[in-house]
Amino acid sequence: MHESILVYRKSRYLKYALALTLLSVAVYLLDNPVGPPNGGTWLGYTLGTIAAVLMVWLAWFGVRKRRYGVGVTPLEDWLSAHIYLGMALALIATLHSGFQLGLNIHSALYVLMMVAIVSGVVGLYFYIRFPRLLSQNRGGLSTDAMLVLIAELDREIRRIAITMDDAVNNVALKAAQDTIAGGSVYEQLRGYDQNCPTTVARLFIESGSGAQHDERHRQLLVRLVRKEDLLHRVRNDIQMRCLLKIWLYVHIPFSVAALAALLTHVVTVFYYW
Repeated sequence: MHESILVYRKSRYLKYALALTLLSVAVYLLDNPVGPPNGGTWLGYTLGTIAAVLMVWLAWFGVRKRRYGVGVTPLEDWLSAHIYLGMALALIATLHSGFQLGLNIHSALYVLMMVAIVSGVVGLYFYIRFPRLLSQNRGGLSTDAMLVLIAELDREIRRIAITMDDAVNNVALKAAQDTIAGGSVYEQLRGYDQNCPTTVARLFIESGSGAQHDERHRQLLVRLVRKEDLLHRVRNDIQMRCLLKIWLYVHIPFSVAALAALLTHVVTVFYYW
């Protein structure tokens, strides 16, 4: 679904959005208002009405997608139309404003709407790219399964290290107890730990410090390398899922705020009309 939604039904909704956009641009260029173009002309009101209807309809998608299987129109149609008509809305609303912005509720609506649209484009990129990247990153394993494997490796690392000298045993213990996958939002977004205790332990073993390289060192090193690889995968997984959560915390609140600003905008316009 995520791979094909941009060309869903042979790009039917892209064509609708392009037709609506081109028609709006053509009428805007042909219009000859008294004074500069603005939202108070007949064309301004027409484009504003279209933009308002689009905003409400686009917001309704959030309700529709939570009622999967309800309604005649498939959810894929709604999503494809949501993407393309949302992009068309940016231009139609700009034409409605006549490219005139100021410090008022009308411009605040425009800014909120544009943030919602731009964040929607970012979200589209995430939802197209991330499913494939997550699948490749996990290599057939779930995040929980990788964490279980890491815990098993920690037990094996401790079992081997406890029979070795204190220096090796100490770094192995720190690798098992102090390694963190996730943490704060910043750590999740960063996707790596430059001071990861597991990496420190692996480098220590590779350097040969504290003892001669024997079979125990080799077994310990193999497990540390395997654990590092799993940690890298888990951190990448967490990073991508964190980005999706942050996107939702931007797109949805700004969409709701834009609807509230739209209501204020409409009431204000008709009050002073």
